[in-house]
Amino acid sequence: MASTERIRTVGRVWRSVALLYALLIFVSWPCAVAGKKKLYIGALFPMSGGWPGGQACLPAAQMALDLVNNRTDILPDYELELIHYDSMCDPGEATKLLYDLLYTEPIKIVLMPGCSSVSTLVAEAARMWNLIVFSYGSSSPALSNRQRFPTFFRTHPSATLHNPTRVRLFQKWGWTKIATIQQTTEVFTSTLDDLEERVKEAGIEISVRQSFLTDPAVAVKNLKRQDARIIVGLFYETEARKVFCEVFKEKLYGKKYVWFLIGWYADNWFKIKDPAINCTVENMTEAVEGHVTTEIVMLNPETVRGASNLTSQEFLAQLMSRLGGKNPEETGGFQEAPLAYDAVWALALALNRTVAPLRAKGWALEDFNYNNKEITAEIYRALNTSSFEGVSGHVVFDAQGSRMAWTLIEQLQGGSYKKIGYYDSTKGNLSWYGNDKWIGLGPPADQTKVIEEFRYLSQKLFVSVSVFAGLGILLGIVCLSFNIYNSSVRYIQNSQPYLNNMTAVGCVLALAAVFPLGIDGLHIQRSQFPVVCQFRLWLLGLGFSLAYGSMFTKIWWVHTVFTKKDEKKEKRKHLEPWKLYATVAVLLAIDVLSLLIWQIMDPLHITVEKFTKEAPKEDLDVLIQPLLEHCSSEKMNTWLGVVYGYKGLLLLLGIFLAYETKSISTEKINDHRAVGMAIYNVAVLCMITAPVTMILSSQQDASFAFASLAIIFSVYITLVVLFVPKIRRLITRGEWQSEQQDTLKTGSSTNNNDEEKSRQLERENRELQKIIQEKEERVTELRNQLAQRQALRSRRRPSVPNQNQNHSVPSSHAEPPSYSPATDKQSLPPSFSNSSDLYQGEGKLSRNNCHNSRLPLLYK
Repeated sequence: MASTERIRTVGRVWRSVALLYALLIFVSWPCAVAGKKKLYIGALFPMSGGWPGGQACLPAAQMALDLVNNRTDILPDYELELIHYDSMCDPGEATKLLYDLLYTEPIKIVLMPGCSSVSTLVAEAARMWNLIVFSYGSSSPALSNRQRFPTFFRTHPSATLHNPTRVRLFQKWGWTKIATIQQTTEVFTSTLDDLEERVKEAGIEISVRQSFLTDPAVAVKNLKRQDARIIVGLFYETEARKVFCEVFKEKLYGKKYVWFLIGWYADNWFKIKDPAINCTVENMTEAVEGHVTTEIVMLNPETVRGASNLTSQEFLAQLMSRLGGKNPEETGGFQEAPLAYDAVWALALALNRTVAPLRAKGWALEDFNYNNKEITAEIYRALNTSSFEGVSGHVVFDAQGSRMAWTLIEQLQGGSYKKIGYYDSTKGNLSWYGNDKWIGLGPPADQTKVIEEFRYLSQKLFVSVSVFAGLGILLGIVCLSFNIYNSSVRYIQNSQPYLNNMTAVGCVLALAAVFPLGIDGLHIQRSQFPVVCQFRLWLLGLGFSLAYGSMFTKIWWVHTVFTKKDEKKEKRKHLEPWKLYATVAVLLAIDVLSLLIWQIMDPLHITVEKFTKEAPKEDLDVLIQPLLEHCSSEKMNTWLGVVYGYKGLLLLLGIFLAYETKSISTEKINDHRAVGMAIYNVAVLCMITAPVTMILSSQQDASFAFASLAIIFSVYITLVVLFVPKIRRLITRGEWQSEQQDTLKTGSSTNNNDEEKSRQLERENRELQKIIQEKEERVTELRNQLAQRQALRSRRRPSVPNQNQNHSVPSSHAEPPSYSPATDKQSLPPSFSNSSDLYQGEGKLSRNNCHNSRLPLLYK
C-alpha cells in the first residue's frame, strides 16, 4: 500500500512540473514571436469552381506554416504569413486577385496559385515583378516552358511525369511499337508530344496517332484497322467511357491488346451509367479488363519521417482533425493536400538557405521588393537545388521546375485495381511486385509477330532430278568413250568425231549445272551462295557453247559448202577440219568473254524476295513472312537480255540451217540430219524454257523443275540422236574393225559408200537376170518354131528342080527364102543379138562375170 501511495505522489509532482513548464512557454512565446520579422506569401486557393482544391489544400498549407513557424532551426528570425484568396479556378477572377495581391501592402515574397489555368496567368505575369511562383496543384505540361515561365516551380508533378513510367514499362515488356489516342485538349496534346520525344530516345516507335474531339468512333476504328496493340489513351473520364464502348464494339481488347490510361479516374469509372454510350456495364467491364494505369504518388507509401518530422499517416490524421471529420471523397483537393503541405515546407527550406548568402552580400529577406532581382535569384537557386523527404515523397525539382515524384502502377484485375509496382523517375528505380496478370500466357506482342521463313526447294524433286542428271552424265561419258575408242572406224571418222566429243562434253557440263541449280540456303551458308551462283552460270554457259556450238558448226559447214554453184562442186569433197574447230572456238570465246565482262562489272550476288505475309493455321498472333533466295545482280535484266538475244538468234539460225540442209547428203559429215534433229529439239526447248523460268522465278519448285527438266530432255535427246544410231550400226553390222580389216573382209570395197553401191548393183543384176532368163526362154521358143517351119517347107518342096524354072509363079505365091541360123540371127532385134553374151551355161549371172562394157546397158 505504501509503495502504491508513493507512485501516486510522484505522478502528481510530475504533472505539476509539466503544467508549470507549459505555462512558462505560453508566457514567453509572445515575446519570442514579437521579435520575428514577417515574410508574406500571396496564395490563391480555389475553394469552388472546376477544381475546388483549396478545400483541403488550404488547411494543409496552414498546418505546414504552423510547424515551420514553431521550428527554431528554420527561419529563426522570420515568420511566414499566408495571405490567401479564392480564385474559383477562374483565370478572370485570378487576374483581379493578382492585382490586389501586388498593389496592396504588404509586399509578397512568393505567389502560390492552384489550378493550371490560374498558374499559367500568374506565372507569366510574375516575372515582371521579380516574383517566384510556387504552385501546389498545377499539372499542365505547358508550365514546364522555362522561357515562358522563368520563375515557376510546383510540387504537383507535370502530367508528362507519366511518360517516363510508361517508357520504362514498354522496355520491361519488350515493346518497341505503340499507338496513341487522345482527346484534343492542350494538356493531353502537350503530354503526347513529350511522350513522342521520350519514346524516340528509347528507340520505340509510335506507329499510330489518333485524336478526337467528342466522338472517338472513327479514331478507334483506325486503331483497329492499323493493327494497334499497345495503346496509350489520354482523355478525361467521361470520354474514357465513350472510347471503351467503341473498343468493345470493335473487339479491340483481349489477350492481344494492352491499354494504358490515366490513374486519377474513379475506381468504378467504367461501371457508372452514362447516357452518352449504348454499352452495358458488363460490356464495359469486359472491355477494360487488364488495362494498366499510371498515377502520380501524392502520399508517401513508406513510413518515413521527413523534414516536418511527420509520417504520411500522421499527416493524414492531423489533416482529418483540421477538416473536422469531413468525408475526404467530398472534400476538394484531398489527394493534393500533401502537395500543398510539402510546397510550404519546400518554400520555407529554400528561404532558410538564402539567409546566409544574402547576409554575405549585405542583403536580407525583409529587404525584398518587386525590383530586387538579386533576392529573387537567390530564392530561385535555393528552390532549384531543393531535396528533402516530404509527406508526399521525395521532393526534388527538374530543370523546368516541375516536381519529380514516384509513379504508382496499377492494373485492373477482375474488376478492381491492383498495385503492381512503383517507379521513381529521379533514380530510374522500378519497384515491381510481380503480380501482373494477363489474359494470355504473358504480355502480348506489340505487333503481329512476323516470322521469316525461307522457301526451299523440295528435296524429293531435287533428288529425283539429280538422279536423272547423274544418269545423263553417265550416258554422256559412255558416248564420249565410245566415240574416242572407235575414232579409227571410217563411219565414225565421217561424222567428225572431235565435234561429237565436244557435244558430249557440253552435254555433261550442262547436266552438271542441274546440281547447283537445286542448291539453296538449306544446304549451304549464306556467304557461300554467290559461289553457287557462279557455278550455275558458268557450267550452263560453257555447256551450251560446247554442245550447241559443235552441232551448229556442222550444220553451218554443210549449208555453206553444199549450197554453192555447180561449177564449185569439186570443192565439196575437200573439208578442212581446223575450220570447224575454229568456228566452235569462236562461239566459245564469245560466251567466255561475255560472262567475264558480266562477272567483273556486275557480279552475281544473293538477293531475297519477300512475299505476302501468311497467317498460320493455328490461332497464333503471328504471321509468316515467306522469303526466297535468288542469284541476281544490279542490272540482271540487261545482262539476261543481251545473253538471251544472242543465244536466241543463234538458235533461230540453227533451225534455219537445219531446215535448209535436210535433203543434202554428204560423206564428210554423215550425221548432219541427226544434228539437225538435235538442233530442233534444243532450240524449241530453250525458247520455251527461258521466258517461262523468268515468269516462274518466284515459284522455286516449278522454276527448278522446268529449267532442269528442259536441260535433261535436251541432253538426253541430243545424245540419243547423235550417238545411239552409231552404236547400233557398229553392233548390228559388226563394223568394229579398222579400215584395213574392213577392206579385207569386203574385197573390192574401199569404203562404206562403195559397199552400199555394190549391194545395190547386186540387187539390180538379180532383177535383170530374171528378165534375161524370160527373154532367153522366149528366144528358144521362137527358134523352135522357126525350125519346125523350116522342116515343113523342106517336105513340101518338089522333086524336080526345073519346075521353078519352066513355070513362072506369081510373086505372091513364091516360096520364102530358106532359113539359116545366120540369117535368122541377123533378123533378130538388137536387144536379143547380144543376149548370148550375157547368158551363161549355169543360167546365173554373177557380178564378177559381168563385163564392164555391159553395165551401162543395164542401167539405161
